[in-house]
Amino acid sequence: MHHESLNLIIQPGTKAPPACTALSPLLRVVGLKKTYATPQGPLAVLKGVDLSLNAGSSLALMGESGSGKSTLLHLIAGLDEADDGEIWLNGVLVTALSDFERAALRRETLGVVFQQFNLIPSLTTGDNIAFQARIAGRFDPAWQDELICRLGLKNLTDRYPEQLSVGQQQRVAIGRAFATRPRLLLADEPTGNLDEASGDDVLQLALELVAATGCAFLMVTHSARLAAKLEQQVHLSSGVLAKP
Repeated sequence: MHHESLNLIIQPGTKAPPACTALSPLLRVVGLKKTYATPQGPLAVLKGVDLSLNAGSSLALMGESGSGKSTLLHLIAGLDEADDGEIWLNGVLVTALSDFERAALRRETLGVVFQQFNLIPSLTTGDNIAFQARIAGRFDPAWQDELICRLGLKNLTDRYPEQLSVGQQQRVAIGRAFATRPRLLLADEPTGNLDEASGDDVLQLALELVAATGCAFLMVTHSARLAAKLEQQVHLSSGVLAKP
């Protein structure tokens, strides 16, 4: 079920409610900062990023190469630690969690789709899709079958990644991300290795699954054409977000 979008940009210092409700964002980022040490000196990648995203809503994150888009996704996913600021996900303050707690939150709340697919070569299509759901103890055979049908993989469940086309591998990666029924789907250039037609098909499938599950969808993309297919678009430049 879709909710009306709240304002995308929020004021630094705003606190999230203790739990996510229909009237509060599923994801809220407040004043997020990240600096990396380089041989040339400190490099400030994120300089106070503020955003929010409701359940059932989709957002395209754009920006030049090296602008920090992937860094922002990694911080939201709890794969890296911010220097300052807050990330609230489903009412949980991610930036206050331990490594172990962040890993548990990823299993329970997040689905992640990478540009490079990251499929396990020794597992079949069906087992790759089920892999994370089984680890999280959330494997649902009926949902697995529905995902495989929706993604057009019904006749490919016994094939290994090397036996699949690039587009088919990306569909498997999307299925794996949705197998746990995530509250938030993060996608980092999910169509970057695909031709235009295949990229459109893959994004359409992802959007259909977002609508079917009611999860939020945050996608990094260089393509303004693909970004326009999502409900909201923002541009990361000079370490802050702005609407294009």
